[in-house]
Amino acid sequence: MGKLSGTTVIDLTQFLPGPMMTVMMTDHGARVIKVEPKSGDPARAMEPREAGHSVWFANLNRGKESVVLDLKSEEGKAALADLCREADVFVEGFRPGVMKRLGFDYDSVRALKPDIVYCSISAFGQEGALAHHPAHDMAVQALAGFLSVNDGPDSMPVVPGAPSADMAAGLTALSAVLMALIGRTNSGEGAYIDCAMFDSLMPWCVHTAGSAIAGDESPVSSAQRSLGGAGFYQVYETADGKHVSLGGREIKFARNLLTALGREDLVSHAEREAGEQGELIAFLRETFAAKSRDEWVEWFADKDVAFAPVLDFREALDEPHVAERGLLVESETGAHHIASPIRFAGEQWVPGIVPGLGEK
Repeated sequence: MGKLSGTTVIDLTQFLPGPMMTVMMTDHGARVIKVEPKSGDPARAMEPREAGHSVWFANLNRGKESVVLDLKSEEGKAALADLCREADVFVEGFRPGVMKRLGFDYDSVRALKPDIVYCSISAFGQEGALAHHPAHDMAVQALAGFLSVNDGPDSMPVVPGAPSADMAAGLTALSAVLMALIGRTNSGEGAYIDCAMFDSLMPWCVHTAGSAIAGDESPVSSAQRSLGGAGFYQVYETADGKHVSLGGREIKFARNLLTALGREDLVSHAEREAGEQGELIAFLRETFAAKSRDEWVEWFADKDVAFAPVLDFREALDEPHVAERGLLVESETGAHHIASPIRFAGEQWVPGIVPGLGEK
């Protein structure tokens, strides 16, 4: 029995934001009915595969039921209408207008279930000049300003390593749906949620885009403490061509490291404005280039400094910390799952079964 036991969710989403949101619900007891076309969620076909399923699909759709419906047919519409009458939550991720054409927009579903919590997830929202503009994660990041500071020393923006807009939308949608369910308990009324990837991502810039938010010029990475302008929030190459990072800007960390390196004179440099720490950064680059990454890991073991080696995913998943926290779980079928990050004391989490197309 999970916290969401007794809650039924109709999930018409694919790929990332919606499935990420609803898997967190099914991980904690919700009944999630994934409505798919005959071809299935495209993520089913994504490589690599393990234990008969796409790793991507399995990790975002475990524990759900799969129902195949042709929503352009009368039979498919009738079946979905029956599901709606028993549902608490309805989630869709189509372009604005699609659900209305299919006959399952909010007003139509509310006519079937008056207290339904209905959530639409899209790139730019249901209204506005960009509402119908096609976009996946990177395009949203580009239009929201984030890609401009996802750049290297040459100021060239690069493809981001994390689908932040997708994940922000999933988390925002989950929060909104849970709030609406609490509100329904108090008022008896459902809700409509217009969740946009663009809107969801924007608050993530408040610590870096302050000047632009205040109406001034946009920040430049090389002059921002969190984006590469500070010596103690920086990535450095090691002698073996690998990398390490310093990730704590508090002056105590600078003092601890620079004292250990015999360069107390540079502590004051760490207090300078971002973009004015060139001498400090140059020293640290030269210093870290003198040893291998693993030698630095050993050297830092007894130092109170916010330091970390830059690991690839294989190395990260093999770290003892992942095992200690139970973050990588093997299911009964031998498939590996990233564990739910939401945990409750006294409850043991087990990954649900990954449904085949049309399987309950």
